Amino acid sequence: CCLFCSVFFSTRMQSAGLALEELLVTAQKQDCLTVGIYESAKLLNSDPDSVVLCVLATDDLDDVALQIHFTLLQSFCCESGLNILRVSGVQRLQQLLCAVDTNRNQEEHRDLHCMLVTNPQADHCRLQEVGTYCQESRRLDQWVPELVLQER
Repeated sequence: CCLFCSVFFSTRMQSAGLALEELLVTAQKQDCLTVGIYESAKLLNSDPDSVVLCVLATDDLDDVALQIHFTLLQSFCCESGLNILRVSGVQRLQQLLCAVDTNRNQEEHRDLHCMLVTNPQADHCRLQEVGTYCQESRRLDQWVPELVLQER
C-alpha cells in the first residue's frame, strides 16, 4: 500500500504541477496574476476576496527576511481560507512567465517568490485541479502543499 500511495501521490503531484504551470500562464495573459511579495501583500490587504490562489516559490529559503514574509503570507492565506502552494522551481517559473510577455519590463519578473491568481475564471478547470491537490494534501496533514516544477 505504501508504494502504491507513493506512486499515486507522485503522479498527482506531476499533474498538479502541469496544471499550475498552465494556470499561471493563462492568468498572466488575462492580467489576473499579481507577482511579487510586496505587490501580493498590498492586494491581500486591499482586496483579499479577489484572490483564489497564492503561490510561494521556495528555492531561496536561506533568506531570513523572505522566510518571515512567507510565514506572514501563509498565515493570512490559511486564516482567510485561500489555497496556498509552496513551489520549488523558480527557474521554471521564469521560463514560463518571462516567455509569455516579452514586452514587459524584466524588473517585473525578478521577484517570482510570491504570486497571486486573482480571477476565478482564469482557466477554471486548471484552478479546480490545483485546488483539489491542495485539499488532498491538507487531508494528509500537509497544510501548505508543495510542488516541484521541472525545467524543460
